[in-house]
Amino acid sequence: MSPTLALTLDLIGRPSVTPADEGCQDVMAARLERLGFQIERLRFGSVENLWARRGVQGPVFCFAGHTDVVPPGPLEEWQSDPFRPALRDGMLYGRGAADMKSGLAAMITATEEFVTSHPGHRGTIACLITSDEEGPSVDGTKKVVETLLARGERIDMCVVGEPSSEREIGDMVKIGRRGSLSGRLTVHGVQGHIAYPQLAENPVHTFAPALAELTSRRWDEGNEHFQPTSFQISNFNAGTGAPNVIPGELKARFNLRYSPVQSIEQLKETVESILKRHKVRYTLEWYLSGEPFFTPPGRLSTAVCDAVEAVTGRAPALSTSGGTSDGRFIARMGAEVVELGVVNRTIHKVNECVGVAEIDALHRMYVQALRNLLG
Repeated sequence: MSPTLALTLDLIGRPSVTPADEGCQDVMAARLERLGFQIERLRFGSVENLWARRGVQGPVFCFAGHTDVVPPGPLEEWQSDPFRPALRDGMLYGRGAADMKSGLAAMITATEEFVTSHPGHRGTIACLITSDEEGPSVDGTKKVVETLLARGERIDMCVVGEPSSEREIGDMVKIGRRGSLSGRLTVHGVQGHIAYPQLAENPVHTFAPALAELTSRRWDEGNEHFQPTSFQISNFNAGTGAPNVIPGELKARFNLRYSPVQSIEQLKETVESILKRHKVRYTLEWYLSGEPFFTPPGRLSTAVCDAVEAVTGRAPALSTSGGTSDGRFIARMGAEVVELGVVNRTIHKVNECVGVAEIDALHRMYVQALRNLLG
């Protein structure tokens, strides 16, 4: 069994459902400390964060990731205990196997191998690990970045270990992500008897034309690196449960995944202008989950892509697809940020799994990336 697989098994066996860490960071910190890393534990609220660095010169290269996982879901649907890692037919099963405890393990063992062979490496190696990525993402990487900026510290390059691959390990490297803007909408009406609609105001009927325009709208064309902006309803509720009552209000949650060709203010203005044009009486609360970020192809993406090609024999695609990640916070430091991890086919699903061969391949990719950048 490889050291990377062994560490992955250890981490999966710790039921670190967000925001719990369950000792995962202790395990990683102890191994990094033996390599000469300075260890700093940054706890904010109920969230554990680890900031570790080896070196004092630039450039500062950082591995970033999270120890928290989503809840396992229905236990009866799992073929084995989600927190007792199981090896079957070349696959490792368990919650966090792909998202992203195998990535964390590969970061640690790659760092161990690189530092052992390059004890006088150039620059600085750092690790930023949080237990608040799957949750609100308020007291995790976001707060650590704010702390580092306040102290005048920097990160120049960062590899986030999120599961970026789609079909096989290393087929895709993320060089950015779209922004995420959500709205909590209440449409106000007048409740009444369904037989006397003239005495009521049905908020479902009022909202329907606006909803049709919002969902059919072509928000933009994106650009060469980003998909077009999309609008999706995530929750929709109206009515008292009675079949003869016109509801007095409608509640809806929606989300806009947007590219940098749009601004937050543009999106808000467009949504509200559509509602007003259709004479919808409404209350709307906005929530920004994350702004878009993009790292133009350069030294980091080149070094990482070369590392992938050295291991797999093929060049990865560069993409900004998918949801948000903690890379959005690190990018605010002016850092180049890319994401490279295992295949994401089963993340957040029952029977989450990762190929054992992927874990060891990711380790080799990380080692080669370190050699390319700091060797």
